[in-house]
Amino acid sequence: MRKSSRFTHFVALLLLLASCKEEAPPTQMAFPDSAMPPTLEFQQETHEVSPASSDDKRAPDKSNDQGPGRFLLTGKDQGLPPELAPLSQPWTGDLDGMVARKVVRVLTVFQVGGYFLDGPREKGMTYDLVKLFETFLNERLATGHVKLNVVLIPVEFSQLLDGLIQGYGDIAAADLSITSQRDERVDFGLPLSREIKEVVITGPAAPVIDELDDLSGQSIHIKPGSSYRESLEQLNERFRSAGIAEVEILDAPPLLQDVDLLEMVSAGLLPMIVMDDYKARFWAEIFDGLKVREDLVIQSGRQIAWAFRENSPLLAAEVNEFTRTHRQGTLMGNILIKRYLKNTQWVRNALDPEEFGRFKDTLDIFRRYAGEYGFDYLMLAAQGYQESRLDQSVRSSAGAIGIMQLLSSTASDPNVGIPDIENVEPNIHAGVKYLNFLRQRYFDDPELDAFNRALLSLAAYNAGPARVRGLRRKAELAGLDPNRWFNNVELIAAKEIGRETVQYVSNIYKYYLAYRLIRDRDTERTDSKRGLQ
Repeated sequence: MRKSSRFTHFVALLLLLASCKEEAPPTQMAFPDSAMPPTLEFQQETHEVSPASSDDKRAPDKSNDQGPGRFLLTGKDQGLPPELAPLSQPWTGDLDGMVARKVVRVLTVFQVGGYFLDGPREKGMTYDLVKLFETFLNERLATGHVKLNVVLIPVEFSQLLDGLIQGYGDIAAADLSITSQRDERVDFGLPLSREIKEVVITGPAAPVIDELDDLSGQSIHIKPGSSYRESLEQLNERFRSAGIAEVEILDAPPLLQDVDLLEMVSAGLLPMIVMDDYKARFWAEIFDGLKVREDLVIQSGRQIAWAFRENSPLLAAEVNEFTRTHRQGTLMGNILIKRYLKNTQWVRNALDPEEFGRFKDTLDIFRRYAGEYGFDYLMLAAQGYQESRLDQSVRSSAGAIGIMQLLSSTASDPNVGIPDIENVEPNIHAGVKYLNFLRQRYFDDPELDAFNRALLSLAAYNAGPARVRGLRRKAELAGLDPNRWFNNVELIAAKEIGRETVQYVSNIYKYYLAYRLIRDRDTERTDSKRGLQ
């Protein structure tokens, strides 16, 4: 694979400066801005203009149009809504509390292979496993139409255990090896993997190393918070006892992941690193010049597992039951291993700049019309992904067209009036304008906060504004809050409509959440590189 010179120069400088920096004292973690998005926006299914009273496929009412309205989506501007408190505030408890909150938060790391975006799609072994766990929990707990959501929150690797202990997540899932030091701080579930080894990986800049003692006096960069430090420290104890120079253990910048360090070794910017053998063997097929030194074993017998807070017996029981049927050696565990560790095609696609370029081009269009109508462009991208997987070629059996899955009659209605929706940009423009119409016409009540205005508009986009109005009335009669979607109007929708609309709103929210989290992490990574040039 061709190496990126811009990447390697950035990272080389990063490592050089990071190794000269004084280590900062530990601080209390806080994720309110970088880790949690404040609010969301909205969308539809197959949309035909028909009488406004229809509960199906929504008709713009031709009277009483409102002005364009803005939807502010920054927590700094308007504060986090109560519905996001389970995600944004520290909370410690067991599974019964998570069920009551309807969310399990999984701290992970944004990295190719584990949890990443392939175009607009969330992918990775960790992602797939967490989604299977979500299904498992909902089936076991019989949650019905209103599901228990298992949400992935990417953080730096070194923040995983601190975030878990302090209550910013409920599970840590990111290829965490069980070590004695970690086991003193958190509990682990049953191992997901068989025993693995931590080995040396060398590149073209590596010195001649024939045995472990040849590492004496060498410098090795590691990922902060990884088990590799503990293993190298044990090796250094042996070196001290033998009276020879220790390995110089250097922390890589925390935003860099395994794939970054491997690429640097491949490019000759680092001589060597330490890594789990199974990861190293896989990436050696992607990057030229890597040598997986299975004869240089730093540590053996490690196993990977999910971590959770101590004194969580209910969660521990469910994690362990899930692991029994999803770990390495089981049918599902072996399917995931084959998907991500035996086949390199997915990573070549994920790293393909042309593929990402197509996704970026679509985002630029969403950004343009989001600005015009007052939406968050990542919400609109989440909408497009829910509707069509951002595929303009999609046509539904009802005749809905393209990314936004609009009918021609919807696009040509005077309240939308956008022709040529067979093409990408007009299709997105028409969808956004229709969303704006729904928001202004049907959900401009002064008692609605911006967050729930968005959620109710999403529901109307799927089920029709007349039906959602009816759901709000029934919610009030049932003693629920008609001005709140989650755990209120949502419950009536599940009873009256079934799973479709509830799942529709939930999916868009989760896609949006993922895009925001990943964008924030990527922005931090880019900013840290630029700041250290």
